[in-house]
Amino acid sequence: MAHSPAVAGAADARSGFLTLFSAVMLPMFLAAVDQTLLAAATPRIARDLGGLSDTSWIAVGYLLAATIAAPLYGRMGDRYGRRNVLLVALAVFVAGSLACGMARDMHFLIGARVLQGLGGGGLMVLSQSLIGELVPPSERPRYQGYFAAVFTVSSVGGPVIGGFVVNHGDWRWLFLVNLPLGLVAAWRVASLPRPARSAVRDAPYDPMGVVLFATCAASALLWLSLVGHRFPLLSAVSAGLLALAAGSGALLAYQQRRHPFPFLPLDVLRVPGVGWVCLSVMGFSGSMFALVFLLPIYLQVGQNTSATGAGLQLLPLTIGMVVGSTLNARFSSRSQRSGVLPPWGLGTAAVALFGLAVLPPSHLGISVAAALCGMGFGTVMPSAQIAVQVLGGRERLGAASALLSITRSTGAAVGTAAFGGLAFALLNLRAGGGEGATVRLDGLDPGQVTHAFHIVFGVVALYAAAGAFFASRAPRMDLAGRTPAAPSAD
Repeated sequence: MAHSPAVAGAADARSGFLTLFSAVMLPMFLAAVDQTLLAAATPRIARDLGGLSDTSWIAVGYLLAATIAAPLYGRMGDRYGRRNVLLVALAVFVAGSLACGMARDMHFLIGARVLQGLGGGGLMVLSQSLIGELVPPSERPRYQGYFAAVFTVSSVGGPVIGGFVVNHGDWRWLFLVNLPLGLVAAWRVASLPRPARSAVRDAPYDPMGVVLFATCAASALLWLSLVGHRFPLLSAVSAGLLALAAGSGALLAYQQRRHPFPFLPLDVLRVPGVGWVCLSVMGFSGSMFALVFLLPIYLQVGQNTSATGAGLQLLPLTIGMVVGSTLNARFSSRSQRSGVLPPWGLGTAAVALFGLAVLPPSHLGISVAAALCGMGFGTVMPSAQIAVQVLGGRERLGAASALLSITRSTGAAVGTAAFGGLAFALLNLRAGGGEGATVRLDGLDPGQVTHAFHIVFGVVALYAAAGAFFASRAPRMDLAGRTPAAPSAD
């Protein structure tokens, strides 16, 4: 029986989507899971390789490198084809994973995580760009739930996997497993069609922008992560890092405005409404990664929970994110409007985080708060991806995806560094170590740990509330007409 052209076209579109999904799903999974995989394994790594206060840089080093690499991969993908550059990113990621598995001290591990992040920064950017090429905006909400599920389950499921591996084996397997997975991912990506030559293939490069951006990001995150427990706030080191961050940032802004093909996708950022979307993503990612990084430490050190138990305690967060992203996708698909739910979602997360800060600790209370946070967080990224790609336009898919990845990674790195640094500074003061002391797992009083983390959760709640405000200012996307609608229309 012959099929009508419409049915055949729909079948071809579905087949093309499934082909692309199978190619980009594994790189997306690797990029997302590796940002949180070590959360439950952090105390064990601290025992094996060194003190607890340096372990935030296991996460921050990866996120910093991914943040710096993301716009570079976006621009290179626009130049040389996203399929080709994604293969390069996978190769760098696998090499970094091998180096992490061979680490014998904390500094080597942090350096290997930086190398891994230089590859991981391209996995998410290029995967999202490839998706944007195939699926039109009006149909993206229908499929967005699949990608959101991959992202959220891998991001928040990382601590669960990490806790299980740590309790039943060696934490090095958390890295070494990426070798066969990376090879499978490269095989699937290589099966995609070769790209045609891009019109911007011969555009000028911007090495100075890369150097200035890396200097600004590294110095700012160093200050956020180390001030208060490695050096005092009022010190020469503190002032030097702040001056370096401010000076390199000012030079970067000046240089990027005058470069004909800048490293940072400022042309997309200047599109009306994109700035509010990016600020809301920073509120989401900073809050989520702070919670994912700090909650397992809080449970293991302050509540004497096992690594597996701490990882399982994050399951409500994972389930909540899947539920939130699914509800957001269905709402957007039926109403053909995107961006309506994120303000409510981040507001709910802020209330749940405030509950963690003021209520007595209990496993039930933590599970309920984590589930509510997850449902709120799950509404943000699907809407943000649609908004930035639609506002940026098809010809700037790589730059738009890179901008969103920079924003997300920057928020995650700032959240992990700033809130992790605050927690360790408070623990130093309460452990009696004084400025510059090294925080260790032994001898920390559980009551003092609980009090310190309650303060941190309260600050994270304020950060999430700011994200909710920014999300309320972001444009709502009319997916049928592919145009933004005013926020006040809701």
